[in-house]
Amino acid sequence: MTRADAPLTTRRSLPTARGDFAVVDCPVAAGVEPRGVALLLPGFTGSKEDFGLLHEPLAARGYRTVAVDGRGQYESDGPADDESAYAQAELAKDVLAQAEAVGAPLHLVGHSLGGHISRAAVLLDHSPFRSLTLIASGPAQISASQQQRVALLRDALAVMSMAETWDAILAMGPPEEVGGPARGLGGPEQLRRRWMGNKPAQLRATGSQLCTEPDRVAELSAVPLPIHVLSGTRDDTWPVPVLDDMAVRLKAHRTVVQGAEHSPNTDRPEPTARAMADFWDAHTDEPA
Repeated sequence: MTRADAPLTTRRSLPTARGDFAVVDCPVAAGVEPRGVALLLPGFTGSKEDFGLLHEPLAARGYRTVAVDGRGQYESDGPADDESAYAQAELAKDVLAQAEAVGAPLHLVGHSLGGHISRAAVLLDHSPFRSLTLIASGPAQISASQQQRVALLRDALAVMSMAETWDAILAMGPPEEVGGPARGLGGPEQLRRRWMGNKPAQLRATGSQLCTEPDRVAELSAVPLPIHVLSGTRDDTWPVPVLDDMAVRLKAHRTVVQGAEHSPNTDRPEPTARAMADFWDAHTDEPA
């Protein structure tokens, strides 16, 4: 596909029964037979922009993609101080409402924290979905080193503004390595805008969830959905052997994207999109 033929993505508000959510909606490429629809959920400190490099190759394969900012993420509104609004069960219900608004059945994709939220949504009700893809999202809590980073971030947010916390993140190293947004399209100022759009309560609540998430693989394995576990070759948040073992326990399709780390969607978007579309192709025509 040439750049002139690339589909035009739309940045819009998605009205749902649980409020409006900011999305990037990319249609199937012109002249390509539609194969399905995918709902994409970002990770901790992330946003819908984390999937920006996947839209075009997936559109060329016949898939409409809708990447969403969850409640309190970047351009989706949410309470600034009420952590209970971001309980995992509430976020899972948001996903079910988003799926209904986009139009089921669809393929559900969650990156990192988004994988845990996707899992919770599927465990509540799997019927809107054709499949579940977990990108760099493990079976339970994050690694000890990442728990320390999240604890530092939570402590900073308790006493500093979002702007002050961002300055502290920059002083510690590359934002994606110390609790800031993942690398993606755009430069430092765009990363700062994305960070500033997050609600502090959302970051505190979801950060705590990442550090305390129980292992729910047995529950998920009982859900009659095809599952895809996708990661890079290196991951400090959930070590790759942990993801390998989870895939075995789930009897899931497994993809390891060479040269990628915790964010294959931004590190190696072309092979990541290809693996996702290949998996969806195998299950698109199955009953929802």
